[in-house]
Amino acid sequence: MSTPISRRAFATTLGVAAAAVALPSPAQAGTARLAEPFFVETTLWDSDVDPLASYHVHALAVLPDDTILACTEGRHEVCDAGPHDLLVRRSTDRGATWSPTQTVAQAVNGETWSNPTFVVDRTTGEVFLFHNLCEKLPGNTTCSSDSGTVHVISSTDGGATWSERRSLAGLFDHFPYDWAMHGPGPGHGIQLDSGRLLLTVAHRTVITGVPAAERNYGASSLYSDDHGRTWRAGGEIPLGDGLPAVGEARLVQRADGTIVVSSRPGSGNDWPRDIAVSTDGGLTWSQPRMDFSPGLFNGVDTGLARYTGGPGGNEPGRVLFSRPDAPMRWNMTVAVSYDEGHSFRYSRSISPIRAYYSDLGRLSDGTIVLLYGCDGDLDGSPRRVAVARFNLEWLTQGRDSLATGPGLTECTHDLGRTAQHATVSGGTVAVVEEATARGGARAAFVPGAAGAFIEYPFTVARSGTHELWLRYYRSGDGGLVTVTVDGQTPRTSALDLTAFRGDGYDVVLLDTRSLQPGQHKIRFTLAGPGRGGGTAVSLDQLSLVQAPFPADVREEITVDNGGLGFQTTGTWPSSRGIPGYYGFNYLTHARGDGTSVARWRPALPGEDRYEVLVSYAADPNRATNATYVVHHADGTTSVAVNQRQRGVPDVRTGEWRSIGTFRFRAGLDGYVELGDGADGVVIADAVRFRRAPRR
Repeated sequence: MSTPISRRAFATTLGVAAAAVALPSPAQAGTARLAEPFFVETTLWDSDVDPLASYHVHALAVLPDDTILACTEGRHEVCDAGPHDLLVRRSTDRGATWSPTQTVAQAVNGETWSNPTFVVDRTTGEVFLFHNLCEKLPGNTTCSSDSGTVHVISSTDGGATWSERRSLAGLFDHFPYDWAMHGPGPGHGIQLDSGRLLLTVAHRTVITGVPAAERNYGASSLYSDDHGRTWRAGGEIPLGDGLPAVGEARLVQRADGTIVVSSRPGSGNDWPRDIAVSTDGGLTWSQPRMDFSPGLFNGVDTGLARYTGGPGGNEPGRVLFSRPDAPMRWNMTVAVSYDEGHSFRYSRSISPIRAYYSDLGRLSDGTIVLLYGCDGDLDGSPRRVAVARFNLEWLTQGRDSLATGPGLTECTHDLGRTAQHATVSGGTVAVVEEATARGGARAAFVPGAAGAFIEYPFTVARSGTHELWLRYYRSGDGGLVTVTVDGQTPRTSALDLTAFRGDGYDVVLLDTRSLQPGQHKIRFTLAGPGRGGGTAVSLDQLSLVQAPFPADVREEITVDNGGLGFQTTGTWPSSRGIPGYYGFNYLTHARGDGTSVARWRPALPGEDRYEVLVSYAADPNRATNATYVVHHADGTTSVAVNQRQRGVPDVRTGEWRSIGTFRFRAGLDGYVELGDGADGVVIADAVRFRRAPRR
């Protein structure tokens, strides 16, 4: 147990054409009643009680008869490349009780059995458990293996017994990337409406002697069209300059039959997800793009699962997503999407403590099953593996139910394919075909100068209160854009289209307002350069949603050290030594003369009053007079903060102190500075701008 923890081995880490999608209530007469919300949690493995050092990286399967299978790596050392067993527990009573641990792969001679991934054939009832056997080259002293070979076992009696192990060595030899590591999933694969069984496999080269930038991190698919008798390699997700690295990944088949893969693109600190799309059952994949819609959170394996709907389904489409809602591994959260995973409307924290890898499943009565690592003191390894069971009513806090439905109606307006019918002033526009765009294409507007705009008409079919959601594209050369609807300023009226960590798609609620039937207009105007210095504008879709309950929208902007909008002058060393900081680390500066400055510049969505909060790691050697200078719409205000005193902890990490509420203009005008001129060590961590509630 003396070997240090490593990161996961696979991470690098117009109205003319509007489509209406209604998600109706199945109980139109209103006679159905919501089920009582419930939540129950059980610990399956605990390293303080059970014999092994760590239980980490998990897989979950729900069989057609509601038998639940949970698998984890039982690690003899807290290390990715140490001896690992594969352990299974099963429940035949919907999770009320669980069998003793069953070892399905044992590290007899120190073998590393890793990356458990279930695939269930719902036609035959057979369940497959994929995993890999990892090896290190001589001289490798790290906690990452060099190579891994995929194996599979299967069970036809609900996981009570398992077949002989089959090696799938050689399946990926034809790929031209010198891949030596092949790791399934982890978590679970899916069965398509065609009956095909499909899962993902992450790849890279050996690490010994190979620089990280040359390891060709990637992923491909693995499939069977004969109920698991034979398995074939599908296509790889494209690799190349400017494309995000792909790693541990999950799959969902959308209602239109396409498949989306959601991947972890990096390790440490906060990342968006990474998505690619297949239209041929996983044989080929589109270029990957970042997906900012779930927010930035720690680089970690997540859960993604179809809950209702799908190809040929007559229920409202719902997709579930689980992840730690924090820049580090804290605050396990589950969210639900009603637009096939393009955005996530409702979410709820499952547990505010440390949280790690997770997987999701569903019982036949609608109970949601979440398997996740939690608790403990280590960044990379949980103390416990828990299984939580809860219903949709609990998750959505009564805003959705299988009995009544979510009551949502969505009308989408394609801003990509209709771009050539839009009104353009002072620039040019092109249509970019891209599978990751919601409508299959996005509009790329190149403004000639600040003040140039692109304007779309859109049609409202019925009167009432509508939420206006925008899906747009962020890039390294993105500009600062202002938005108007019918010439009026929405609540979110300014967007910085600059990307962070990679180019991709984001979603924002522009406003909730009453609209009358007929034609309306939405205009996007270049206000100036974004925080990356660019001026590009790219748009995907406008969605009008009518709903009985508001979406979960966090009206605050947090700028962390090292993140978009953060800058320093002088030298500010990084540290993680003292807890209480937000995100991955904090920066320090010894007592100085004020010439070294840290600056936090947010992109604020609208002119309003914002409470400014600062986070730092408190300690007795800190400055008692660390002075934050707030540059706001009414001037500047200096606030001295005693950084020896701790702030208020937040479940998403950080300990926060409010330094006042100020009026800011929309966009990039406002910012906060902190200099080194103080009586002790000055900490530059994160600044949060929390918008005043709508009046």
